[in-house]
Amino acid sequence: MGADIKSLRTRIKSVTSTQQLTRAMGLVASSKIRKATERMLHGRDYAAALEQVLCALTAAPECAASPYMQVREGGRTRLIVIAGDRGLAGGYNANVFRTVREYPDAQVIPIGKRACDRFGGEMRSCEKMDSRDAYDLAASLCEDFANGEYDRLGILYTQYVSMMSQQPEILWILPLTRQEGVKPAAALFEPDETTILQTAVPEYVTGRIMAAVRESYASEVVARRMAMDSAGKNAAEMLADLQLQYNRARQGSITQEITEIVAGANA
Repeated sequence: MGADIKSLRTRIKSVTSTQQLTRAMGLVASSKIRKATERMLHGRDYAAALEQVLCALTAAPECAASPYMQVREGGRTRLIVIAGDRGLAGGYNANVFRTVREYPDAQVIPIGKRACDRFGGEMRSCEKMDSRDAYDLAASLCEDFANGEYDRLGILYTQYVSMMSQQPEILWILPLTRQEGVKPAAALFEPDETTILQTAVPEYVTGRIMAAVRESYASEVVARRMAMDSAGKNAAEMLADLQLQYNRARQGSITQEITEIVAGANA
């Protein structure tokens, strides 16, 4: 009986420590949510503005010969995979890695410490990545695409749907495609549409990368907050159950001691 009480006391202490840890991590995630969602919305707006510029340029007949608009038959794919810098975010990282498995032949460019640990390559932190890092990556990818070193470029990120729902998505960004029904812009481009397109594409890819990174990061902190809330509730339920077992064990131990004392007195 004494061994059971000691074991229950140890388990209660362990679960209490876990509960305190999940509460602290939940509070940290909560403090980051507002800033992360604001940056995500700004990234979405910037990407949408770039999309409008590219839409007007790709509609111009002169741009059809651009290497960025050449659809190739090969299957050489480069996939920017954005995962978290940390774990303990529910299925956030696992969902991203599960989606990657659908493209076994893709060359992966990882962003986020968990993705870099899994796929290797240059270490890039999702939380600390800035526009200069994104532009350097975009410029390299655009140059390689223009030189025909691969056939399409996609970004695997986690789309923020709501506090309760985040889902992995793939955004294909190269080659560029002309949208149906879009007429060439009435604006005059100097020196010409093709030159402007060649200059704009790296900026467009940069904007898409940063928007995806910010959206993924917002999804990560929200997923971690929800996971820590769930873990905290589970820990509270477990503590209640363990405390009940402990009280029963203590009561049984006390009853046994009283019985032994009474039996000794009557002997």
